[in-house]
Amino acid sequence: MPKPLAVRGNRNTVRLVRTGVNRAFEGLLRARTRQLTSQAYNKEEPIAMVWNWKKTGIRTAALLLGSALLLPGISTLTAHAATPYKAKEGDTFWLLSKQYGVPLQTLMDANPKIDPLNIYAGLDLTIPAAAEATAVLKQAAASAPAAQQAQSITTLAGETLTYSKVLNVTASAYSDAPEENGWGPVDYFGNPLKLGTIAVDPKVIPFGTSVYITGYDFSGLPQGGMIAKASDSGSAIKGNRIDIFVPGTPAFVNKFGLQNVKVYVLK
Repeated sequence: MPKPLAVRGNRNTVRLVRTGVNRAFEGLLRARTRQLTSQAYNKEEPIAMVWNWKKTGIRTAALLLGSALLLPGISTLTAHAATPYKAKEGDTFWLLSKQYGVPLQTLMDANPKIDPLNIYAGLDLTIPAAAEATAVLKQAAASAPAAQQAQSITTLAGETLTYSKVLNVTASAYSDAPEENGWGPVDYFGNPLKLGTIAVDPKVIPFGTSVYITGYDFSGLPQGGMIAKASDSGSAIKGNRIDIFVPGTPAFVNKFGLQNVKVYVLK
């Protein structure tokens, strides 16, 4: 991530910045000095007072410019900076988000045309600055609608779950067979596949979201509903689609077919 200009620049750069500070205030200082000189003559004040102000004024002026002009400019460069990045073999959005300290969803939003499952060596990506990512998250939180009245659903086991919204999606199922998992029996983050893992379109259900799924009919899944976590993705999982991991052989899992289910996005 690019550093602020005053930190990143060499001595010549810093010297130029400081020269700009002095020149920017040179005219102001001359005008103010002439004004005070005139006042000193008219009021018969000692000329030394005028020159004393000039000596102290240059420092004050520099400080004022630094706080009013220079620092905001540097902050703006830092906040809106983004780094072009050329992908290496083995890169994933998850690994890059950890490497650069940027939230995963923010990183993916900065690369909307990139398929998370098709990141290859030489692919051009954009890494948003951490400051920019934080600002985006704060802006999203500030523009979010006021909190709605809490909604809840009770599982067959009697557990009450609070949710923010409900999605009607089409669900399929997948196993841990090698032909179904090009990276091995692991999810997008490298965790072993287990009951409760689902593949999602992160633009619809962000990675890391916990959900409660109901409406399916399959012996390989808990009866009545199940809690799952969005931690995987698939090339065919776009829009209102999910793929539910089910332990078992491909022949058994394929019996799930396609089913319409409800997904409660948990708070």
